[in-house]
Amino acid sequence: MSDNKKNIKPGHDYETTGHSWDGIEEYNKPLPKWWLWTFYACIVWGIGYTIAYPAWPGIHSATSGILRFSTRGEVAQEIARVEQANAPINQELANADLVALSQDTGSDLHRYAGNAGAAIFRSWCAQCHGDGAAGNKGYPNLLDDDWLWGGSVEEIYTSVHTGIRQPTDEDYVRTSEMPAFGRDELLDKPQIAAVVNYVMSLSEEPRDPALVEDGAQVFADNCAACHGDDGTGDRTQGAPNLADSIWLYGGDYEAIHETVWNARYGQMPPMGGADLSEAEVRAVVLYVHGLGGGEASE
Repeated sequence: MSDNKKNIKPGHDYETTGHSWDGIEEYNKPLPKWWLWTFYACIVWGIGYTIAYPAWPGIHSATSGILRFSTRGEVAQEIARVEQANAPINQELANADLVALSQDTGSDLHRYAGNAGAAIFRSWCAQCHGDGAAGNKGYPNLLDDDWLWGGSVEEIYTSVHTGIRQPTDEDYVRTSEMPAFGRDELLDKPQIAAVVNYVMSLSEEPRDPALVEDGAQVFADNCAACHGDDGTGDRTQGAPNLADSIWLYGGDYEAIHETVWNARYGQMPPMGGADLSEAEVRAVVLYVHGLGGGEASE
């Protein structure tokens, strides 16, 4: 009698493996035929799938499969189809008078631009300005009417298309830069402390009121040329209004002191050309202009 036969217990149809755990023995039953055939079918199907569809990774790309199927390709085809369908209205948008279109809020073209601009904003702008366009520290709030470079539709177009402090040609003028008064030793520490207290006094309580008078003179000698005698700023230079309690980097003593000491040089990339088409730029401009802070054109 074979060893296997010896493992058949009296009154049972199947042999055991001979293993025992705490008196529990393991049957040596064969797998069900349906399970085996299903398993074999899955193997055959898996081999066929790797032949027909992209499957095995390589150094530079995966195997393409004989069917050349690609989900990315399908997405690209769908994008191309939508772009072709929208080509006429995008061309109309690219050629439209931007000021007139911003005022024609009831037109189909304006509604299309608003919807398209919202999608473009979420894809390209929300990372810095937030999903709701309320901004983040160092990134302007686009919902209010406090604009560094102007809030008319033409000025917003220039900001989006050409960028801020991203010169693309010799005629580009939005390259203003605040001096680092402390780091470059243009002002000493007492002067910086005085001017910070003066700036704080323009919109709220200063930390040390006794320094405000001295700070006013430091401001007049070093800051008024850009921010104005009254501190209300100059949009042609991108110099912010210091008297409205709206702060891009924070309005407490430490934040203003850091601004005066090391300066700020915020930049925005030019979105026109390489990143966005002319129609896409105009769509996002109209969307931003219509959020609530947009200003009328002069």
